Amino acid sequence: MFDTAVYRELQDLLAGRLRTGEPMKKHTSWRIGGPADYYIEPVGREELQYVVSFANQRKIPLTVVGNGSNLLVSEKGIRGIVLKIGSGLARVATLEKDVVAEAGAKLSALAAAARDNSLGGLEFSAGIPGTVGGAVIMNAGANGSSVGALVREVLLLDLEGRLYRRDGEALNFSYRSCDLQREPAIVVEARFTCYPREKQLIQEEMEKFIARRQSTQPLRMPNAGSVFKNPPADSAGRLIESAGLKGLRVGGAQISTLHANFIINLGTATASDVLALIDKTRETVLARYGVELLLEVQIVGDA
Repeated sequence: MFDTAVYRELQDLLAGRLRTGEPMKKHTSWRIGGPADYYIEPVGREELQYVVSFANQRKIPLTVVGNGSNLLVSEKGIRGIVLKIGSGLARVATLEKDVVAEAGAKLSALAAAARDNSLGGLEFSAGIPGTVGGAVIMNAGANGSSVGALVREVLLLDLEGRLYRRDGEALNFSYRSCDLQREPAIVVEARFTCYPREKQLIQEEMEKFIARRQSTQPLRMPNAGSVFKNPPADSAGRLIESAGLKGLRVGGAQISTLHANFIINLGTATASDVLALIDKTRETVLARYGVELLLEVQIVGDA
C-alpha cells in the first residue's frame, strides 16, 4: 500500500531514516519475514508520538515491534507502518529501589542495571532476549518468575499520541498475559521495584540461569524462544517430545532436538514452514493427550 504522499511526508520528518520495502527477516530472531511497506525506528519519544498519531489520523495500519524475538512474520510482509522501538528509546536508570527503563531497552540491560546497583529481583531475566516493552506486554518470564510481579508503573502512549500512566497492580498480570494485550496502547517506559541484595549473589545467580539456557536451548540457531505456552501443571516441551515430534522438519524449519518447544530455522525456513510445524504439533498433541497448545509467539503480516 505504498503511497507517494505518505512517503514524502514521513521522509521530510525522518531525515532520510525512513525505509520502504524493508525485509523483516532482518529484524526478527527467526530471521524470517517479508517486506514492511514503511519501516521506522524512532530516535525519541517526540518522534514516536508523531508517527503514531500520523498513522492514526490517516488510518494507516501500524505494527509495533521490539527486538522481534517472539515474532513470526509472513513472506508477504506487513502492510502500513512498522514501528520498531529500539535503541532510540532504550534509556535505563535507577531510583532508590526501582529500575526505570524505556521500552526499547534490552532485558539484559535492565538486569545488568539492577545488578550493578545491588538490586535483586530481575536475576531470572538474564539471557532472555527481547526488549522491556515486549516483556511487559507478554509478561515474559523464566525460572519460575516473571516481569509482571515487579512492574510498579507503566508509561503508555495511546494511538492519538497522548502519554498516560497505569499502575502495575491494575494491569492484571498472569502467565504470559496482561491487560495491555487488549489495550490499544504502546509501552514507552516501565518502572520495576526491586529489593536490596549483594551484587556478587546477583551475579552468581544470573550466571547460573544463563548457563542453564545455553545447555538446554538451541541458542546457536535462529529461533523465537518457546513457541507454545505451558499448559497448567505441565510443560509444552514435554508433551511435544512425548508425542515423538522432536526433530520433525518441514522445509527449512525443524522442531529442535535439544528443546521440543523450540522451532529452529536451519537457514532456509519460511513462515509457511514454521506454521506447518505449529499446526502439526498442535494437532498431534491434541489427538494424543487432549491438550490444546496455545501460541506464545505472535504471528503478524499478510497471510
